[in-house]
Amino acid sequence: MTAGKEPLAITYLLNSGFLVRGARWGLVFDDFQDPAGAVDKALPELDELYIFVSHAHFDHFNPDIARYAKKVRRYFLSRDVAGVLSSRRIPAAQVTWLDVYDAYEDARIKVTSFASTDEGTSFAVSFGGWRIFHAGDFNWWHWAEDTPDNIGFARNGFMKQMKRLDGEAFDLAFFPADGRLEEARSWGAKEFCRRTDTRALVTMHSVGYPRWQPEPDFFLPGREIPCWSPVTPGERRYLTQGGKFTE
Repeated sequence: MTAGKEPLAITYLLNSGFLVRGARWGLVFDDFQDPAGAVDKALPELDELYIFVSHAHFDHFNPDIARYAKKVRRYFLSRDVAGVLSSRRIPAAQVTWLDVYDAYEDARIKVTSFASTDEGTSFAVSFGGWRIFHAGDFNWWHWAEDTPDNIGFARNGFMKQMKRLDGEAFDLAFFPADGRLEEARSWGAKEFCRRTDTRALVTMHSVGYPRWQPEPDFFLPGREIPCWSPVTPGERRYLTQGGKFTE
């Protein structure tokens, strides 16, 4: 978390897809659809582009990201994506495959993969003085209609992985707040924010549901942070050096 870093422009693509950019660089997460064409519009202004795919589910991975290859410095793909035949369209020389708890670092970017409670990985990315977390499908998947055994398994799996994230510091985190979970919609995000030093939160993975707002007990006293819950493709917010969202 470096002083003097440039503000971020964050554009919602769809579901868990986002473009995070500075003046001349961009990070793209889980771009399976981009109805507003945000990435294409940004490309002429970017000198560096990095693309991340957390797992192979259809709503997180689209092999059409191969068409950005001329601009991409590196694709960071969860290992399970290799099992999708169409992933071979992505130039192999530009791909870094990540298993859980892998790490990559060069002079420009540092990437660490964490576990998921579904498929694939989550990502911690350090670039341009910012440290960013993208959860992929890592979440506390509490389905109220499920069996007690499965409910307990989901909770225990989430808490086990949270032990790896305890105390981690992030300027910005993308985390699910899936409306299908009803009253448990933000349980995972709440636990994540309480156990990490996260400075700003963007929720995701809730297509077709109303914009999420933090519940009264979501934050611990004195630990409130800015939140944004986009619902419309192409929505954009700016994150200032001081950690505030602006339009």
